Amino acid sequence: MNTLTSLIRSRFDPHSLNKEAALMAAGNGYAGIRATHEEDYTLQTRGMFCAGFYHRAGAQETTELVNLPDVVGMQIVINGEVFSLLSGTVLSLRRELHFASGELKRELIWLAPDGQRFAIESRRFLSARQLPCFAQRLSITPLSGPASVSIVTGIDATQTNAGRQHLDEMQVRVFDRRWLQGIYATQDGAHQLAITSHCQVSRAENVRFSAKNRRLMQHISASVERDATFTLEKISWIAVWLDGTGQGSDISKDGLEHLQGCVAQGYDALLEASVAAREMYWRRSRVKVSSRNPEDQQALDFALYQLFAMTPCHDARSSIAAKGLTGEGYKGHVFWDTEVFLLPFFLFTRPGVARQLLRYRWYNLAGAQEKAARSGYDGALFPWESARSGHEETPPFAAINIRTGVRQRVASALAEHHLVADIAWAVVQYYQVTHDGDFMTREGLDLLRETALFWLSRTTEANGRLELHDVIGPDEYTEHVNNNAFTNHMAHYNVAQALHYLRTWQACDAQFEARAEDFLTRLWLPQPDEQGVMAQDDSFMAKPAIDLTRYKAEAGTQAILHDYSRAEVNEMQILKQADVVMLAYLQPGTFTAAQLAANLAFYEPRTIHDSSLSKAIHGIVAARCGDAESSYRFWREGAQIDLGPDPHSCDDGIHAAATGAIWLGAVQGFAGLYVSDGELRLTPCLPEHWQAIDFPLVWQGQSLHFHITHDTVAVSADSRLPLTLWGKPVMVTGQHIFYRRDFCSSEPGSATTEGRA
Repeated sequence: MNTLTSLIRSRFDPHSLNKEAALMAAGNGYAGIRATHEEDYTLQTRGMFCAGFYHRAGAQETTELVNLPDVVGMQIVINGEVFSLLSGTVLSLRRELHFASGELKRELIWLAPDGQRFAIESRRFLSARQLPCFAQRLSITPLSGPASVSIVTGIDATQTNAGRQHLDEMQVRVFDRRWLQGIYATQDGAHQLAITSHCQVSRAENVRFSAKNRRLMQHISASVERDATFTLEKISWIAVWLDGTGQGSDISKDGLEHLQGCVAQGYDALLEASVAAREMYWRRSRVKVSSRNPEDQQALDFALYQLFAMTPCHDARSSIAAKGLTGEGYKGHVFWDTEVFLLPFFLFTRPGVARQLLRYRWYNLAGAQEKAARSGYDGALFPWESARSGHEETPPFAAINIRTGVRQRVASALAEHHLVADIAWAVVQYYQVTHDGDFMTREGLDLLRETALFWLSRTTEANGRLELHDVIGPDEYTEHVNNNAFTNHMAHYNVAQALHYLRTWQACDAQFEARAEDFLTRLWLPQPDEQGVMAQDDSFMAKPAIDLTRYKAEAGTQAILHDYSRAEVNEMQILKQADVVMLAYLQPGTFTAAQLAANLAFYEPRTIHDSSLSKAIHGIVAARCGDAESSYRFWREGAQIDLGPDPHSCDDGIHAAATGAIWLGAVQGFAGLYVSDGELRLTPCLPEHWQAIDFPLVWQGQSLHFHITHDTVAVSADSRLPLTLWGKPVMVTGQHIFYRRDFCSSEPGSATTEGRA
């Protein structure tokens, strides 16, 4: 399959307005604009977000990604009737997000309440070439007779974050009766925003402007003959000035000049340039599959579309929020998701972007060091939730319990410290895949040293050894435990890698070296028992287990908390996601093949999969166990988290990390690719109804391409490539086909290759 897929909706569902607004959102990494309809609906939540544009509305509030003024909305009146899909009759409808171009297009035939028929088309996209440019086009064609059309649109600054207003209106202007401009600043003055818009109309009889109640609007009216088309082309330039960079600049003039250049090009030329800018991205990253289920390819294309849309490649001081740029969920904060679930995609396709995502952490080292010191530790304790400053942004309390009237304290920022080691893991992965020595000497060593120092100071002397007490692993249903297997093993890995690379670059002082060696010798590392199962923590095996079948059927809804309190869940073998399975994914060498299978079999029945990331990881580990059927089932269910039928699954934004997990499941699960001790390894495990998977990679500076079937692995490399395939080392030069049957032979050295033209 060569043609990129798209996301299509052929009916209007008022119950899915906000889900579709997230799924079909426009994005280019600089900005994201929810796919709300031009016309208003009561339950529809509009949203425009720019990477890094955060603000805290008050002392008792949380810093959040600001929902910026709206430019999408239009009041459309036809023959005196306000256009709405809730009135009249929709005779036909097609709404399509084209992944290749990023353009959202809606075509419909509307039978108005007065019996007149109209063809209405709307199109929009955010430019991938000129990032602040957003273009829209609306066309209305009367099919039954002449009609009067009026449009009201402009810049609506009444937008809030669930009622919280973050922006002060600094200036609104209309220049030359053509150019609308609103200039805004966060209430603390840290960031500024200039939105400049222009409307070009094919046939207009009357145009006027208004500015009232934070709305700067253009009012357009026209008479349209039957079968003639009224067209409005609206282009906006959305410029943000972060961290005071706009002070002293003529941001008004800058916005006008840029917008005028875009208007001179027009919608079609802007779209053509944007599509060309996206083409290279798709060539370097697209995963193609031959599957009996066409939704598999759609899921992969959707994931890569969103990965492009959410990633701020223009700004290393911004990172990827848990909902990308598609909604207000999680306040727009950054979690460990970025390093573990999103960074690997860029690591193997756009390593420069991967380095930038790690630099975000490096820039925020000061905030992490401050948090560590405030908590009584050395080194860097990165915030569980972060924004732009690098300070801890996790709300201290959750919502009020309506039965008790008491707020529950959020423990993640206090004890979920595995994030520190996750960042170190990502640093090592980056270096092993890229051999980027400049990164390691400039940023990597700092990150490894400071994260290791944290763990050296985090331990407790107990039972004649070093232990890690009062922690929370990725499984957030199990809080405040001792010796969480994931955390202990990842902390050990963190310190070991820091010691190795600091020695390699001769940057290791004697005191650090002595402390690190003592830590590595004495830290307690949980081990598998006789059956091969590793205990999740010191207390887990003593807890009772219950039948989770009903709750697993409602995965992702936290239905278990309707029947049990958080305290009760904490005292049972109930997992949101399985920490030991997560450890097996990040550190494959920790377990033998038999132990891997034993842990998957033990923990899966105890896992509800209420985390959106749980099933993807189970799927990858299942593939490594050779269970392609279970792996595929987990992968499909993971892909359905956003794309599935639940009408509210992503109302407040897509699950950003889940899109990265779709790629991970295909490439690291089914293709079986992973890195171990700096070596590239491949053990394919394709699902039965996948005939082939095809994808590009970047490895240590050279471009690779893989085409994998059930029987063969075809590899294309720029130069000599050592590769471990099905457990045996091979060397690739140019293009080769490897046959699986040759690797199944028990005879040593029996692997053979065949050149491919």
